[in-house]
Amino acid sequence: MSDAAEKPEVVQLPAEAPSPAPVNSRRVAAQRVREARDRLTSSSGTRPAFDTELLRQYAQTRISASYVVMLLVVATGILFCFWLPPVVAGAWTVVLLCIHGIIIRNCVRFLAAPVSTAATRKWRTRFVLLDLVYGIGWMAILIHPALDAVSDTLMMFLMLLVIAVSSMLAANLPIAALAATAPVTAAIALNFVLGGKLDDYVLGVLVVAAEGYFALLALRLHSTTLATLEARAEKDALIGELEQAKSISDEARHRAESANVAKSRFLAQMSHELRTPLNAILGFSEVMKSEIFGAHAVPVYKEYSADIHNSGVHLLNLINEILDLSRIEAGRYELNEEAVSLVNVVADCHHLLKLRASSRGINIHEVFEQGMPRIWADERAIRQIVLNLLSNSIKFTPQGGEIWLKVGWTASGGQYLSVKDSGSGIAEDEIPIVLASFGQGSNSIKSAEQGAGLGLPIAKSLVDMHGGTFTLKSKLRIGTEVIVTFPPERVMSALAPMTEESPPLQPEPAAPVSEDKRRPRHKPIMNAGTGL
Repeated sequence: MSDAAEKPEVVQLPAEAPSPAPVNSRRVAAQRVREARDRLTSSSGTRPAFDTELLRQYAQTRISASYVVMLLVVATGILFCFWLPPVVAGAWTVVLLCIHGIIIRNCVRFLAAPVSTAATRKWRTRFVLLDLVYGIGWMAILIHPALDAVSDTLMMFLMLLVIAVSSMLAANLPIAALAATAPVTAAIALNFVLGGKLDDYVLGVLVVAAEGYFALLALRLHSTTLATLEARAEKDALIGELEQAKSISDEARHRAESANVAKSRFLAQMSHELRTPLNAILGFSEVMKSEIFGAHAVPVYKEYSADIHNSGVHLLNLINEILDLSRIEAGRYELNEEAVSLVNVVADCHHLLKLRASSRGINIHEVFEQGMPRIWADERAIRQIVLNLLSNSIKFTPQGGEIWLKVGWTASGGQYLSVKDSGSGIAEDEIPIVLASFGQGSNSIKSAEQGAGLGLPIAKSLVDMHGGTFTLKSKLRIGTEVIVTFPPERVMSALAPMTEESPPLQPEPAAPVSEDKRRPRHKPIMNAGTGL
């Protein structure tokens, strides 16, 4: 016994993962609070990021349509030269082009300026004021007293054209669109109303209705653009979450792979460290059990030696099962495939475990179809599958019970193996547990012969490696049946017999060799597509 007491190993349990439902609810609540705060701090009632993007789209639209507006102003100035002095029309054209140039200049500066919430508010106010000045410029020319001679139809057409162009250009900023069109609409409507005629009243109402229509159209375009921005923001947020989840999953996968490598190294090292003393224990205990060097002075020592040997064999089998399972999970288990008779393998396994079943009064029945061809499989793996299934059936079948071993054809042309017993059975909800590594059902825990819970998982993994199916059917107090099927691709069909004998080979007569053929020729050893 060592002087220093061993310190107990502290095992740190992993923290329990939070349920996804509360996490999602907290995420949605946080997003709603953030959106409400953004709306309260925004001047337009939307998120600040959307305000900036809407202003950027407004500026880009203004810049792209600058030549159209210039053409409209110049064409209107030339048209008004018929009713106004050319100097007045030209001065108005120059002034309005200057206002338009100032708007374009500010749009360019805004697109080049850094983004900030305070700057966005300032630019928004500036654009609204510039559009208001732009609208007043149009109002000044349309209500000029010298244009009273112009027909109402032409004035109505010019007003609608100006309102339509201004509404479409400032649709991403509805306040600016209203500032640009409201002065023109108010002036033209007031001019018609002051005419005092019924037709003028009707035209005034139409002007106001047109303003409402284009204002509504601008709002709809604004809402559509805002919905597009929200959808794009949600898509970007979803992409960000997916990338974050992918990075988390990649990191978890790397950790799992590292843990798997560490587990494989640990098992490989521990298997060597455990098997070396275990072989000595098995060897010496077998010598003591067999009394090779003489009888024991106390007879009970022979029984103790047998118990030590049996415990060592059990521990060695457990180590082998753990190593097999680790190799299968790591994908390092290689199948040594050859032609195997499934009937013979099942019969050999029955012969190996027959004595153990007979000692418990269990009858094993064989139902084999005759004349079955061999299958292309790993004989060691098939033998381990049958031994695991048959051992479980013997373990959980009471005395006097029965076990049926069946081998036959499947409906698709493959072969199947069935192990059915009259044991205690497995509950329906415990079937996934017993098929998992180290999983044990309630009957297994209550049984005196408890195992490690690796027999069925190893058998299922080996069946999956062969491309077969593993089906477990069980009912409490009735019994359990395990059906293993192998696909038709692994069945080796026998070659058909030859119908007639081939004639014996006759030596061909030697042909005379000419002088040309006696000369040595440089001929390749093999020619593609021709004989030697």
